[in-house]
Amino acid sequence: MRRTNWLAALLIAPLLLLIIGSFLLPVGLTLFRAVADREVAAALPETSAVLAAWDGQGLPPEQAFAAMARELAAALDERRIGDVAQRMNFERTGFRTLLLRTARAGDRLQAPYAASLIALDARWGESETWKMLQRAGGPTTSLYLLRALDFSRGPDGAIEQVPADERLFQTLFLRTLWVSLLVTAICVLLAYPVAYTITRLRAPWSSVALTLVLIPFWSSVLVRTTAWYVLLQREGPVNDALLGLGILDAPAQILGTRIAVLLALVHVLLPFAILPMHSVMTRLDATYLRAAASLGANGVQRFFRVWLPLSLPGVAAGGAMVFLLSVGMYTAPALVGGDRDQMVTWFIANFMTREVNWGMAAALSAYLLAMSGAVIALTRILTGGTVQTGARA
Repeated sequence: MRRTNWLAALLIAPLLLLIIGSFLLPVGLTLFRAVADREVAAALPETSAVLAAWDGQGLPPEQAFAAMARELAAALDERRIGDVAQRMNFERTGFRTLLLRTARAGDRLQAPYAASLIALDARWGESETWKMLQRAGGPTTSLYLLRALDFSRGPDGAIEQVPADERLFQTLFLRTLWVSLLVTAICVLLAYPVAYTITRLRAPWSSVALTLVLIPFWSSVLVRTTAWYVLLQREGPVNDALLGLGILDAPAQILGTRIAVLLALVHVLLPFAILPMHSVMTRLDATYLRAAASLGANGVQRFFRVWLPLSLPGVAAGGAMVFLLSVGMYTAPALVGGDRDQMVTWFIANFMTREVNWGMAAALSAYLLAMSGAVIALTRILTGGTVQTGARA
């Protein structure tokens, strides 16, 4: 028995290492970036050490001003000032200018450095400036997690909402949740009769119908979404058909709207709802239906009181899969949606590729992961664990 266990462990080990190395470790490191704060301490180690011992009252000692002047000039010469400038400028606009101006004036600054820095820029005479640098000394920070929910820390360190004109991410998460739930509901409603019909078909028609469901997987999501971009243009086939049928008097602006996003997402994700439902339905024991019929139940009663409850694991599994894919969808909203239809993933990609702000990208990813997990957990509770049962089926 022990030899069998060792053999099983050896067979599972490569898969376990693959999961850890290709999924758990990268995801864990990415999520850690949401709280990591090493830029200031790496570029200004002496200044960070002095500020760590500062009590936060008034202005820091002369030693902090002197260390700041020396280390900023050195960071500029060594081309290491970019990271710390970007980090501080994200917390307060204008910090980049302050740091670069001070670094470039390094040769002209003389003791006493407190007077020299304040003469160069009055912001060095503000306690808030030094408190922000103190909080940025790391090794961790709540800045990105707070900003990803439209909060920040005030001068006294208290958590407060950002100004109204800067609030974005709460609305963004609500939009992502609403669109994902709506797409999930539409896919479930459309997929259930399709899966039921395929299950009731006789061979070879059931195989033909299932192949038609699988055909979309032969092309990439980008190709299918691009097709909707062509179809929904003002001069596209959809507008031409609506004009030809007399439904519209002039071409409608469909592209760049929420309707276009829903159409593209439902088209891409519908097979992911059909397949789990079909998988569960094909395993249902027809004996229960015959038993219900023998007890006098008609077709409608047999469906709602026998078939539907038994097929709920497939519904839950298909809905969960569609929701998880929907909240992480980037291509469809980016191509066919407007500015007010972009979801969290668009901003994650923007922070990674354009603004190179890995902290915000990681914070948004962490909240997106938490939101997905919460919805799936809630679904499992409400359905009595049928998500897991359906997934096994």
